[in-house]
Parts: sequence; structure tokens; C-alpha cells
Amino acid sequence: MVWIIGNKGMLGTQVCRTLSENKIDFLGTDSDVSILDYTALEGFAAGKKISFIVNCAAYTAVDKAESETEKARALNADGPRNIARLAKKLGVPFIHISTDYVFDGTASSPISEDAPIKPIGVYGETKAEGEKAISEETDDFYILRTAWLYGWSGKNFVYTMIRAMNSHDSVKVVNDQKGTPTNCVTLANVILRIIGKRAEGESVQNGIYHVTDLGEITWFDFAKEIFAQGVERGLVTNRGCAVNPCATEEYPTPAKRPAYSVLDKTKVQRTLGITLPDWKDSLAEFLRSESFDNERIR
Repeated sequence: MVWIIGNKGMLGTQVCRTLSENKIDFLGTDSDVSILDYTALEGFAAGKKISFIVNCAAYTAVDKAESETEKARALNADGPRNIARLAKKLGVPFIHISTDYVFDGTASSPISEDAPIKPIGVYGETKAEGEKAISEETDDFYILRTAWLYGWSGKNFVYTMIRAMNSHDSVKVVNDQKGTPTNCVTLANVILRIIGKRAEGESVQNGIYHVTDLGEITWFDFAKEIFAQGVERGLVTNRGCAVNPCATEEYPTPAKRPAYSVLDKTKVQRTLGITLPDWKDSLAEFLRSESFDNERIR
């Protein structure tokens, strides 16, 4: 039985869907069982045949984290520590989701898992603290760092852009931050692969893995492709909307963003024997799926 923590969020919803499609038994919790309360976590697990724990819960409001430091730290560091501690007690593997924000964005080529971490904001700092806390509490863990995540459930860049394109004559998107968009399906499939291999008795090296779709683009590049594919599928109805580039400094935010956060996915592909999808293909899958929520672009 796989326990999905944060099952109502964008990623958690997709992980549950992927497990269900593959007929893997799971149970899910969200705010009903607080990750900040070890006793509550322990009580929920009591009497259940849990074989794997996947934590999709997190504080992800990057800008708000600058003023809600303790809340971010509680959810991104203290909570994961509690879960890791429980996973150790139960003797089960623990998968946790982390972020490209643990890096400072000064790299110029894809970043490997062993690159020095140097977050430049509270969100990244607390996620880095969470990684450290997990490694201190258990050895049987998989930390999956991802980036630019979007999915059918919840707010995300793709829905936001299509809605803006349909309601404005033009949109401006930053063209000086490089990374890789990631469909939640990609990350959920990697989680499924790890769980499946472990269930079959195969050894999967513990540690940190980088998981995104393939490619290296800017947010502006992403927006242009959303427009092109959106028009093709009839989702972007305002064909005259202009998608224009701009500099990060034109839209100052409370939290700094990494200028370069392309992650090197060699390790995860080699270890799991998979090939991750190209970001354009993942976007196409997202837009054509029956799971696409048209209400979110209105």
C-alpha cells in the first residue's frame, strides 16, 4: 500500500491517478493528517500495511515565503523530517519532491545532483533544509528535484497563459530565465517506476535525482509554444494575441528566481532505464488530454 501525502495538490492528484491506472493500491491524506504532527502521522499509519510513502505536500508560494518564513520552513523542512522519521520506523522507502530552487541559477550547463546547493530565497532555503532533514532521519529515501511543474489539476503557467492570451491583445513573458517545463505525468511516471522496481525486489540506488522533461528553454519560449499548440487545438481563440519577451527586471518580485535551472537528468534515466519525454511532447499530451480542465482557461 502506497501512502500519498498531499494527495489533493496538483502533483498528488496526478500521482494518485497514475497509481490507479496501474492498479497499485494507495491511500491518500492531505491537511486531514498534518505533516507537522508526528503523532498524527504515526496514528494514521498504525495498523495499515504501508509499503511506500510519497510526499507531495509542500509550501510552494515562492514570493509569499519571503514574508512567511516560518510557515514555509514548517511545511518544507519540519514536515518532511517527521515523515522521514516515520518512514524509518516503519522500515519503508520514502519519496520526496524537491526543487531547482536549491541552486542559485549561476550555472551555464545542466546541473548535476552533486552540484553545490546555494538557494537565493526562502523557498529554496527551506526546501534545501528539507533535503538535509530527510537524509538525517532515514537512509532509504529518494529526493526528486523538479522544475517548472504543471498539471491538469490546480493553477499553473499553462492555464494562466492560455487564459491571458484569450483575454488580452498581448502578453509579456520573461526571456532571461532558462529551465525546463515538466508535466506532472512525467514526474508521476518516475515515481511509479521507482515503486514498481522496489516492489519487484530490484535495487534502486537511494539518493537525489533530477527529474524534468527534456530540453532547455526560457519562459518566453514556453509561452510561444503554448500559443502555437493552443491555437492548433482551438484552446487559444485570440489568434491575434502578441507574445512578447521581457527582462526579469521589468517584473520585480519579492523572491529572486534562478536565472538558469536546467537540471541534468542523466542519472535518473540511467538508473531507471527510461527516456524522459521532450518538453514539447509533454505539452502536447497535456493540451490534448480529456483531463484538460477548460474551466481553468475561462
